[in-house]
Amino acid sequence: MKAKNIVKYIGVTLLCAGLNGCADFIDNAPDDQLDLEMVFNDKTRTEDWLANVYSGVPDSYWKFAKDIGWDTVGDDITPSQRWLQWWGGSLLNFRVGNFYTSSGWNSNFWNQLPQRIRSAYILINNAHANPLQKVTEEDIELMKNECRFLVAYYYWMMTEAYGAVPYYSDVLDVNTPLSEMMVGQMAFDDMVNMLDQQLLELSEKLPAKWEEAFFGRATSIACLAVRARMLLFAASPLVNGNEWYKGMTLYDGKERFNSTYDANKWKKAADACKLLIEKAEAAGHGLYYEYTSDGKIDPFMSTYNLFLKKTSEGNNEILFARPDCNYGEWEKHSTPRGCGGNGGMGVTQEMVDAFFMKNGLSPILGYNADGSPIINDASGYTESGFSTEPEIRNTKWDPCRKSPDVKAGQITLSNTYNMYSNREPRFYVSVLFNGTWFHQEGRTTRMMSNEWDGGPTHDAPQNGYLNRKKTSLESIPRDGKRPYRPAILFRLGEAYLNYAEALNEATPGHSDIMLYLNKIRERAGIPEYGTGTDNNGFQRISYKDDQATVRELIRKERRVELCAEGIRYHDIRRWKLGEELLDGYDHGMNFAGTEYSDDKSDPKAFFVRTKALLRSYEKKQYWMPIHQSQIDTDPTLVQAPFWESEE
Repeated sequence: MKAKNIVKYIGVTLLCAGLNGCADFIDNAPDDQLDLEMVFNDKTRTEDWLANVYSGVPDSYWKFAKDIGWDTVGDDITPSQRWLQWWGGSLLNFRVGNFYTSSGWNSNFWNQLPQRIRSAYILINNAHANPLQKVTEEDIELMKNECRFLVAYYYWMMTEAYGAVPYYSDVLDVNTPLSEMMVGQMAFDDMVNMLDQQLLELSEKLPAKWEEAFFGRATSIACLAVRARMLLFAASPLVNGNEWYKGMTLYDGKERFNSTYDANKWKKAADACKLLIEKAEAAGHGLYYEYTSDGKIDPFMSTYNLFLKKTSEGNNEILFARPDCNYGEWEKHSTPRGCGGNGGMGVTQEMVDAFFMKNGLSPILGYNADGSPIINDASGYTESGFSTEPEIRNTKWDPCRKSPDVKAGQITLSNTYNMYSNREPRFYVSVLFNGTWFHQEGRTTRMMSNEWDGGPTHDAPQNGYLNRKKTSLESIPRDGKRPYRPAILFRLGEAYLNYAEALNEATPGHSDIMLYLNKIRERAGIPEYGTGTDNNGFQRISYKDDQATVRELIRKERRVELCAEGIRYHDIRRWKLGEELLDGYDHGMNFAGTEYSDDKSDPKAFFVRTKALLRSYEKKQYWMPIHQSQIDTDPTLVQAPFWESEE
């Protein structure tokens, strides 16, 4: 952190409409700063100051994909490869191994989050009751606790990215000597332990929920959600007993990471997840469900509207979200080029392969050395031929509306490639494939080269698929009309999977593991694991009840349930699977194909597995590097592991 960034006075950024505001900034005073007394003697300015502190909360739509890049660098979402040429500062270059300590990163975590933290401390130190404007001591204490939560959240965001960052417990005086401003970085476990305590204490002080008008403000549940996810990460192989980092010290001589394995970290994570679930459910949170006309769970509508409905519309699965978000750009880039969109936000073939079949079994068991799939014959999956009839399910989801002879519950048309037939509901609400009915245009998607929605342009799905998750069937792309939705950052479904994973590592065989894993599968409309008949009337799937097998089941479920939510990349990192999963080729359909065919002997056939982007992943990429200019300025900073200086 540059010294000038530490002492820089943060001017007031006034956001309209309070905490749910917009990006409409007013001019600063002539000297480019407003007097603090003027700010905190005024209710509106105090609230606007708090809104500015909240502005560091990330947007899980376009910012996760483009600026922060967590969606981009995983193995589920894949932007157009040609965007590499134009998206300066994004992590697309990180994805292909073309990233250095001098490379830009649009997240601006290192500079902007400390500014928000500093602004939070200023409010904590200066805000006060204002009886004339009906601001009570209770109001002020609540604002201060919201700021304390945001400080902890932002420090975790930075630590999760860099592994070790400087920590300041208050605003530094502008007259503080530079030698005292340069404090070095805090060791990973020390930061986690401190934030753990802070978040737990704040969970006793903040309200469990707010009125809808204040949606997006910090709650006790948000504190516990950040804490549980953080402790899950801290228990994972990357930072729990990883000998890679043995002997790597910080400026103060402490090891950056504890290289001695501590099994109790898994128990601590499991306990944190369980506490979150209990408190969240007591506060009225629950998995989001919609139902069919005969009263059964509608897995299509449940997993579709989960991301499109607000809490005021019955979506109590949301634990913490950002109200204002750029879902428009996300949806525009997920919409085919020939349908009024930009058409370059795709998904990988590997993500398509990960979705289960309708019978709950995995279609692909792995890959051969040449990249070809190892097909699970028991699943009923095939990559040969096309459907002769439309597929009908018991659902109110209607993607085929206005198609010829459409039937109730129809989710595909006839002549759909069999790879996409008989798949689980989450597949259809997450993946837009070639030949899908696009009702806004009254036609099917045509993703072959030189067709309406295909290449060779950059605004076309390089892997042969577009993302469909978190997009709305009610949008009108050509008119730019898109229904509102919040940017969900934490939800109960993830908490269930976090708990199952931590518990499997801490206490293998515990009954809660399958209980919570099966809650996710039940909502998804696929058979649960176990024996007998499940709650949906399916025959449960038998499995070997040992830790390694269950670990794999949990990881497969996380891959599908949490795709395109900015979580997958951190899962890959903390499991130490980067070199295995992120090094080598992404695959997809034949981007250059011009024929609606699966004939592998025909180079023009579209429906043929083809190598796409060549990715590169090295050990250093498990952590983001500190920009070299910061290292050069502050001698107490130590670069992230395995990143070498470019002197």
